Amino acid sequence: MVLGVNLRWKALHERGACRPPLRRGLQEFPVAFWFLLPAILVLGTFNFYPAFYSLWLSFFEWDGFSPQRTFIGVENYTSLLKTGEFWNSVRVTLIYAGGVTVAALLIGLGVAVLLNRQITGRSFYRTLYFLPVITPTVAAGVVWKYLFDPTQGVVNRLLALIGVSGPAWLNDPSWALLSIVIVGTWKRVGFNMVVYLAALQGVPRMYYEAAALDGANAWDVFRRITVPLLTPTTLFLIITSLIEAFQVFDLVYVMTGGGPLRSTDVVGYYLYRHAFRYHQLGYASAIAYFMFLLIFVITLLQFQLGRGGGAVES
Repeated sequence: MVLGVNLRWKALHERGACRPPLRRGLQEFPVAFWFLLPAILVLGTFNFYPAFYSLWLSFFEWDGFSPQRTFIGVENYTSLLKTGEFWNSVRVTLIYAGGVTVAALLIGLGVAVLLNRQITGRSFYRTLYFLPVITPTVAAGVVWKYLFDPTQGVVNRLLALIGVSGPAWLNDPSWALLSIVIVGTWKRVGFNMVVYLAALQGVPRMYYEAAALDGANAWDVFRRITVPLLTPTTLFLIITSLIEAFQVFDLVYVMTGGGPLRSTDVVGYYLYRHAFRYHQLGYASAIAYFMFLLIFVITLLQFQLGRGGGAVES
């Protein structure tokens, strides 16, 4: 028996199973490195290098064409913080991000709860709600621009059928941002629905069975069981939705061009204008890193607020 144990130990030692984990990991590193090298090259070329180069460029004044770059330190950042036009774009972006995030969460959750039931044509409805997610944003923006046309658009024609005089939508500073929020919500609802559906199907049935035995109605079950158990999913969707909303550009570019009267001038479009129209690449890089910092802080706050969530109410 002792001989058998010794032979087994020797075989394991020869295969490296008894080596210290650090030593074994170092010996396997060259193989892992060659497998990871293609991904490292792609990420380094298209993600890490542009990010660090943009940070370096934010301390310079450069028009993108001149071979000379003038080092100006943090002047781009101080100038940014003193510009009222920039703070207007931050305000517009915050309104857009908050509106899209809240509306898409509520609608997505409601649709997910309805389509989680056994109803006729459930797969068709799920597909229908998800189609806007895979629709190219530029194409969607062009279509919605025609739909919101104040004279020939379908939206105002439908409102006229019920005796309502539709607004000018994209041509009115009071309605333009709301129009963009509507389209952004339409694009986001399907993704939220799919994620919520996956989370709902993972909720243990015993909670609903216990609630039914206690005589709880549908609203109590939804409020005290479904919503608390979906808290981690909701936190994930809030974070991803805000990050996506803060980067909005294509909808604004296609539908309003930042107007009218800067009412839809989001930070993404403000950055684009200074980088590719005014050729202020250093200033535009400072805008990008300011927004990175803002999104990072908001994400950290959400993680802090989301800790301890997900418990079922008693």
